[in-house]
Amino acid sequence: MREKEDLTKLGNKTEYKTEYDPSILEAFSNKHPGNDYFVKFNCPEFTTLCPITGQPDFGNIIISYVPDGKLVESKSLKLYMVSFRNNGDFHEDVVNIIMKDLIKLLDPKYIEVWGKFLPRGGLSIDPYCNYGKPGTRWEQVAWDRMRNHDMLPEKVDNR
Repeated sequence: MREKEDLTKLGNKTEYKTEYDPSILEAFSNKHPGNDYFVKFNCPEFTTLCPITGQPDFGNIIISYVPDGKLVESKSLKLYMVSFRNNGDFHEDVVNIIMKDLIKLLDPKYIEVWGKFLPRGGLSIDPYCNYGKPGTRWEQVAWDRMRNHDMLPEKVDNR
Protein backbone atom coordinates (compact mmCIF):
# COMPACT_ATOMS: atom_id res chain seq x y z
CA MET A 1 0.00 0.00 0.00
CA ARG A 2 1.29 3.43 -0.93
CA GLU A 3 2.12 5.74 1.95
CA LYS A 4 0.43 9.15 1.91
CA GLU A 5 2.59 11.95 0.60
CA ASP A 6 1.87 15.67 0.66
CA LEU A 7 0.15 15.77 -2.72
CA THR A 8 -2.56 18.44 -2.66
CA LYS A 9 -3.57 18.51 -6.34
CA LEU A 10 -4.22 14.84 -6.99
CA GLY A 11 -7.81 13.81 -6.25
CA ASN A 12 -9.01 17.34 -5.48
CA LYS A 13 -11.07 19.80 -7.51
CA THR A 14 -8.94 21.32 -10.24
CA GLU A 15 -8.16 25.02 -10.03
CA TYR A 16 -6.54 26.43 -13.15
CA LYS A 17 -4.18 29.35 -12.72
CA THR A 18 -3.31 31.25 -15.87
CA GLU A 19 -0.43 33.27 -14.45
CA TYR A 20 2.95 31.59 -14.05
CA ASP A 21 3.19 29.90 -10.66
CA PRO A 22 5.98 27.40 -9.87
CA SER A 23 4.49 26.74 -6.41
CA ILE A 24 1.90 24.53 -8.15
CA LEU A 25 4.53 21.82 -8.72
CA GLU A 26 4.52 18.85 -6.35
CA ALA A 27 6.80 15.84 -6.04
CA PHE A 28 6.67 12.40 -4.49
CA SER A 29 9.34 9.90 -3.48
CA ASN A 30 11.00 7.75 -6.14
CA LYS A 31 10.73 4.10 -5.11
CA HIS A 32 13.65 3.22 -7.42
CA PRO A 33 16.35 5.85 -6.85
CA GLY A 34 19.10 3.30 -7.55
CA ASN A 35 17.78 2.68 -11.07
CA ASP A 36 18.52 5.01 -13.94
CA TYR A 37 15.42 5.48 -16.08
CA PHE A 38 13.86 8.25 -18.14
CA VAL A 39 10.48 9.80 -17.46
CA LYS A 40 9.11 11.70 -20.44
CA PHE A 41 6.23 14.17 -20.66
CA ASN A 42 4.77 15.72 -23.81
CA CYS A 43 2.66 18.85 -23.57
CA PRO A 44 1.39 19.31 -27.16
CA GLU A 45 -1.10 22.05 -26.27
CA PHE A 46 1.29 24.42 -24.48
CA THR A 47 0.42 28.10 -24.77
CA THR A 48 2.08 31.28 -23.65
CA LEU A 49 2.14 34.88 -24.82
CA CYS A 50 4.71 36.83 -26.78
CA PRO A 51 6.19 39.32 -24.27
CA ILE A 52 6.28 42.08 -26.90
CA THR A 53 3.06 41.73 -28.91
CA GLY A 54 0.91 39.81 -26.45
CA GLN A 55 -0.05 37.39 -29.23
CA PRO A 56 -0.50 33.74 -28.24
CA ASP A 57 2.26 31.25 -28.96
CA PHE A 58 1.46 27.55 -29.29
CA GLY A 59 3.87 24.68 -29.03
CA ASN A 60 4.79 21.25 -27.78
CA ILE A 61 7.00 21.10 -24.70
CA ILE A 62 8.86 17.83 -24.20
CA ILE A 63 10.36 17.16 -20.77
CA SER A 64 12.61 14.13 -20.21
CA TYR A 65 14.39 13.46 -16.96
CA VAL A 66 16.23 10.81 -15.00
CA PRO A 67 14.92 11.04 -11.45
CA ASP A 68 16.96 10.73 -8.31
CA GLY A 69 15.01 10.89 -5.05
CA LYS A 70 11.82 12.52 -6.35
CA LEU A 71 9.35 12.39 -9.23
CA VAL A 72 7.07 15.20 -10.34
CA GLU A 73 3.37 14.54 -9.76
CA SER A 74 1.74 14.70 -13.21
CA LYS A 75 -1.42 16.64 -12.34
CA SER A 76 0.65 19.36 -10.69
CA LEU A 77 2.85 19.45 -13.81
CA LYS A 78 -0.23 19.87 -16.03
CA LEU A 79 -1.50 22.72 -13.87
CA TYR A 80 1.96 24.30 -13.84
CA MET A 81 2.13 24.16 -17.64
CA VAL A 82 -1.31 25.84 -17.86
CA SER A 83 0.01 28.61 -15.59
CA PHE A 84 2.13 29.89 -18.50
CA ARG A 85 -1.03 30.72 -20.48
CA ASN A 86 -1.07 34.46 -19.79
CA ASN A 87 2.63 34.79 -19.06
CA GLY A 88 4.79 36.71 -21.51
CA ASP A 89 8.15 35.05 -22.15
CA PHE A 90 10.24 34.29 -25.20
CA HIS A 91 10.35 30.63 -26.23
CA GLU A 92 13.99 30.33 -25.17
CA ASP A 93 13.10 31.66 -21.71
CA VAL A 94 10.16 29.29 -21.29
CA VAL A 95 12.19 26.09 -21.71
CA ASN A 96 14.88 27.34 -19.33
CA ILE A 97 12.33 28.45 -16.72
CA ILE A 98 10.61 25.05 -16.84
CA MET A 99 13.92 23.22 -16.55
CA LYS A 100 15.15 25.34 -13.63
CA ASP A 101 11.85 24.99 -11.74
CA LEU A 102 11.99 21.21 -12.12
CA ILE A 103 15.64 21.09 -11.05
CA LYS A 104 14.73 23.07 -7.93
CA LEU A 105 11.81 20.72 -7.17
CA LEU A 106 13.38 17.37 -8.04
CA ASP A 107 17.17 17.64 -8.03
CA PRO A 108 17.20 15.10 -10.91
CA LYS A 109 20.21 13.22 -12.17
CA TYR A 110 19.52 14.56 -15.65
CA ILE A 111 16.83 16.68 -17.34
CA GLU A 112 16.14 18.16 -20.76
CA VAL A 113 13.37 20.42 -21.99
CA TRP A 114 12.64 20.95 -25.67
CA GLY A 115 10.10 23.42 -27.03
CA LYS A 116 8.73 22.94 -30.53
CA PHE A 117 6.67 26.02 -31.27
CA LEU A 118 4.31 26.64 -34.16
CA PRO A 119 5.51 29.29 -36.58
CA ARG A 120 4.53 32.92 -36.53
CA GLY A 121 5.62 35.01 -39.46
CA GLY A 122 6.87 31.88 -41.23
CA LEU A 123 9.43 30.96 -38.56
CA SER A 124 9.23 28.27 -35.89
CA ILE A 125 11.54 28.30 -32.88
CA ASP A 126 12.60 25.05 -31.20
CA PRO A 127 14.76 25.84 -28.13
CA TYR A 128 16.42 23.01 -26.20
CA CYS A 129 18.16 23.03 -22.82
CA ASN A 130 19.50 20.34 -20.54
CA TYR A 131 21.29 19.71 -17.26
CA GLY A 132 23.30 16.88 -15.74
CA LYS A 133 23.96 16.78 -12.01
CA PRO A 134 27.47 18.18 -11.44
CA GLY A 135 30.11 15.72 -10.37
CA THR A 136 28.20 12.72 -11.76
CA ARG A 137 28.32 10.87 -15.07
CA TRP A 138 25.12 12.74 -15.96
CA GLU A 139 27.11 15.95 -16.30
CA GLN A 140 28.96 14.37 -19.25
CA VAL A 141 25.70 12.95 -20.65
CA ALA A 142 24.27 16.48 -20.67
CA TRP A 143 27.26 17.80 -22.62
CA ASP A 144 27.16 14.91 -25.10
CA ARG A 145 23.44 15.33 -25.72
CA MET A 146 23.84 19.09 -26.16
CA ARG A 147 26.76 18.63 -28.52
CA ASN A 148 24.82 16.13 -30.62
CA HIS A 149 21.40 17.70 -30.21
CA ASP A 150 19.16 17.71 -33.26
CA MET A 151 21.77 16.24 -35.59
CA LEU A 152 18.93 14.52 -37.46
CA PRO A 153 16.00 16.94 -37.15
CA GLU A 154 12.54 15.68 -37.94
CA LYS A 155 10.77 16.55 -41.18
CA VAL A 156 8.45 19.50 -40.63
CA ASP A 157 5.42 19.52 -42.94
CA ASN A 158 2.82 21.68 -41.27
CA ARG A 159 4.32 23.68 -38.45
